[in-house]
Amino acid sequence: MRFRYTIIVFMGACSYGIPSTIAKLAYSHGFSPNEIAGAQVLIAAALLFLSLIMIRSVKIKLKSLFILMLAGSTTGLTTIFYFGSLKHIPASIAIVLLFQFTWMGIIIEAIIEKKWPSKEKWGALFLLASGTALTGQVYKVEIKELSLEGVLLGLCAALTFALFILFSGKIESKVKPILRSAYMTLGATVVVLLIYPPTFLVNGFLFSGLFKWGLLLALFGSVIPIICFAIGVPRIGSGLATILSAFELPVAIIMAYIVLRENINISQWVGVIIILCGIAYPEIVFMKNYRNRNISTIRN
Repeated sequence: MRFRYTIIVFMGACSYGIPSTIAKLAYSHGFSPNEIAGAQVLIAAALLFLSLIMIRSVKIKLKSLFILMLAGSTTGLTTIFYFGSLKHIPASIAIVLLFQFTWMGIIIEAIIEKKWPSKEKWGALFLLASGTALTGQVYKVEIKELSLEGVLLGLCAALTFALFILFSGKIESKVKPILRSAYMTLGATVVVLLIYPPTFLVNGFLFSGLFKWGLLLALFGSVIPIICFAIGVPRIGSGLATILSAFELPVAIIMAYIVLRENINISQWVGVIIILCGIAYPEIVFMKNYRNRNISTIRN
């Protein structure tokens, strides 16, 4: 049972790795980050609410609605902070800062549950940090290329993403996943559109090519991952979900290599392999312990 939900969260993490390539393609067609972010969340919200028509019972308490919207606002804030950091620091550093959500998520879970993270989680975090540093080419960046504002925005993006993963497992977990996803996406939409007003709705850009990119970004950057997290995280816990979410970076690198024909050097591929090892490590330990318990039970 746990394995099934692990795979679902893993699929959501993979989906999160695709939008960066789609966004770069959209940029090459003349669209701005503001337009892309706004189109993504607006179309995602529309898709999820249209899907509610297929559900017979869509009732939800007003309190639950606001809680889910507040929780979902963290994904909108992640988008805003991350785009903001890209204006001040190199993309390689921005992605490394974003990936600080791994240890942040583990620490937040430990504080809430009042339980020190297991050795396999610390081992996984070490591997993830090492792999991310190699993949992001941190060693090539000079201090003068950094700015305090950009670094702080990048860390804020990491924190809000860690909170999103936590909320996916803790907030209103008894509400149907599709309902949770719809209202969390609505919360993200409100936040993003307040910062990036949807001018594309009146200037004609939406149906002049933007809709196609917005739809792809909505599917892979909002709808699929949010539904996967809403289903899987309550079952496996936010700690493991945080580790699995690190697969976003390898997928982003592989997509850039295949679709955009970007050059990926040896150290980046090594970083990808280390990240994969970091993701697999906790599950390998879990399966080993599970098998040992079964053997012990059979013997007794």
